[in-house]
Amino acid sequence: MIKETKKVAALLSGGVDSSVAVALLVEQGVRPDLWYIKIAPDEDEQLTCTIEEDLEMARAVAAKYGLPLQVVDLHKDYWEHVVRYTMERVRAGLTPNPDVMCNRLIKFGVFDERVGHDYDIIATGHYATTEVDEEGRTWLCSSPDAVKDQTDFLAQLMPWQLQKACFPIGHLPKAEVRAIAEREHLTTARRKDSQGICFLGKIDYNEYIRRYLGEKPGQVIDQATGRVLGMHRGVWFHTIGQRKGLGFSGGPWYVVRKDMERNILWVANGFDTTEQYSDHFAITAFHTLTAPLPFGADGTWRCNIKIRHTPEFTPATVSLTPTGDIAVHTSRPLQGVAPGQFGVLYDAACHRCYGSGELRLNPQPEPGR
Repeated sequence: MIKETKKVAALLSGGVDSSVAVALLVEQGVRPDLWYIKIAPDEDEQLTCTIEEDLEMARAVAAKYGLPLQVVDLHKDYWEHVVRYTMERVRAGLTPNPDVMCNRLIKFGVFDERVGHDYDIIATGHYATTEVDEEGRTWLCSSPDAVKDQTDFLAQLMPWQLQKACFPIGHLPKAEVRAIAEREHLTTARRKDSQGICFLGKIDYNEYIRRYLGEKPGQVIDQATGRVLGMHRGVWFHTIGQRKGLGFSGGPWYVVRKDMERNILWVANGFDTTEQYSDHFAITAFHTLTAPLPFGADGTWRCNIKIRHTPEFTPATVSLTPTGDIAVHTSRPLQGVAPGQFGVLYDAACHRCYGSGELRLNPQPEPGR
């Protein structure tokens, strides 16, 4: 329960999750100020999200509960920080996660600088929970709805951001959130969940990369034989573990490595080939949320890991390397470990999230070496 003395800002996106978050706050007797964060520019209609529809939905929720709704324009900050981060990582051959950085830099970052500093609590419609331990530390904890759990998108928050965060729907399954929206007669009750990256609007992700980075043709080589299969239009159009869109016969073919220096895309043939999997890799620049990783006397910690936004947790043993990276050994080989994505570490109960960092693969030998 939120104390009556707390001043609360709730972020409305125009979707069902944030709408129900507001409904639950009101049910508790909280009267939050509502804010809609505008991140898409006006200049290019092709790149805008459904701003008008989102705002219409958000205004309907605000009107229903008699709450003030204001719009804060952060599109320049979003493009300066999140879009630039995304394209720089793509150019370097990595697989970025814009949603992770949007939460840290925009929703709980620039928003706090411009508006949120006047509030004690910032509430969102994320599927996550928080808890305070006996030492008064705030932990990011997983949602009971494993499919919708979004702790992996929040694992880069700064500790002070986490302390201000509130996730009113985090303890509920999606089906119940929908049911509450129906019960409350919210206009968002049957609205589909948003998919993809908002700033792209109606254009394809690869089309946007083409606009931003252009094309740079190079060879596609079979990892097992060293045979040149054909040409790609740019290594940055592909990610580790990708199968669709390669266009070669005799498949399936999977992307297993990207050589940015020589502009080579390495692929492997067949389902479940060993080249697609790895059970040991590293996490670099690990960001700690609440407390340091609890390594044992032998220098290891048994935990759980996520390497992408999926319901599954994978048991792992981690240790600290001499360079300060986290060495990860998973209980089973994982498919499509993509450098640049975030490795997120959890306790043995898959409950408390300790933080995250970018994945880094160990060097792989080339054919014949």
